[in-house]
Amino acid sequence: MPDAVTPDRPDASPAATAPAAATPAARTAARTAARTAAQRRHDPSSRGFASDNYAGVHPEILAAIALANDGHQVAYGEDAYTAHLHEVFQAHFGPRARAYPVFNGTGANVVALQSVTDRWESVICAESAHIHVDECGAPEKVGGLKLLTVPTEDGRLTPELIDGQAWGWGDQHRAQPRVVSLAQSTELGTVYTPEQIAAICRHAHDHGMLVHLDGARLANAAASLGCSLGALTTEAGVDIVSYGGTKNGLMFGEVVVVLDPDAVRGVDYLRKLSMQLASKMRFISVQFEALLAGDLWLRNAGHANAMATRLADAVRGIPGVELTRPVQSNAVFAVLPAEATARLQKHFRFYTWDESTGEVRWMTAFDTTEADIDTFAAAVREELA
Repeated sequence: MPDAVTPDRPDASPAATAPAAATPAARTAARTAARTAAQRRHDPSSRGFASDNYAGVHPEILAAIALANDGHQVAYGEDAYTAHLHEVFQAHFGPRARAYPVFNGTGANVVALQSVTDRWESVICAESAHIHVDECGAPEKVGGLKLLTVPTEDGRLTPELIDGQAWGWGDQHRAQPRVVSLAQSTELGTVYTPEQIAAICRHAHDHGMLVHLDGARLANAAASLGCSLGALTTEAGVDIVSYGGTKNGLMFGEVVVVLDPDAVRGVDYLRKLSMQLASKMRFISVQFEALLAGDLWLRNAGHANAMATRLADAVRGIPGVELTRPVQSNAVFAVLPAEATARLQKHFRFYTWDESTGEVRWMTAFDTTEADIDTFAAAVREELA
């Protein structure tokens, strides 16, 4: 029988000599005392307005991840946290809701849309929709479905606009319209009311189509409108949702929320096929429990929205700044001189939305402070003085 490894032997190591098991208290003490070889490589005081994805992770989310970290749990979604996640989502989306955690928003959209379409079918969406503009063609190249886009003034579809692409059923030469995809809030910062969504759902269902909602910022829309998540989805007739967490304080993770189980097929298989099945899924699921079991989702979204309103109020009236769209969520759109934009972008990261007009987009997040807004507004005022 081999000798036991002891500290006196050359091949001994702290890992090799550690006890095989430790008490929960000992593991907690070890974690508290842990050190890292990593170094901080950014300035924590730096603030940008390019995307709510630039924000860090909410402390309550970090605490939840640490809570789930002790011990072993079965991989690939068979853990206790993922099992409980259905109940968490059912509290908001109704008793038939089923939750499928994935890594990111593009993955959520691709999995969701594949589950409600066949290879010869298509998805109607706004021309400005994230699935059309910002996903590198993933719905079409990975999902194998055709996007039928509709120009809109403010990013929102209507039944009448949908009719511009809702035709050709039975024509073998045309990709068959099967799904209407809405973004809530839209890429232009606007929001649909529950009544507007319900009208679209009725219209789509009357034509034999389903409704998908890209809810990367659904929480911001609900906070803006003062209504529940269910009022904007299940109660309005939506069939499937891509629910966003990363933009609302999570480290990573989104969830495909099936609202009508009879309308979808093979979500489990499509998630794996689309490379969205997390092995350590508990660390996605526990984040959503922390976000949705209480009111953290609403606090984070409401604060981000309030900061956008503060920013719009602060720059409104500055000569040379023109607010171009209503501020209904956590996005502010404005036009200012190109040279002023270039100078500001040296100090504050944000995107030029439309090069031809000079329109820019400023996004706020759960951790944006009033001081951040006031500092940035002062910089805008100084540049345009």
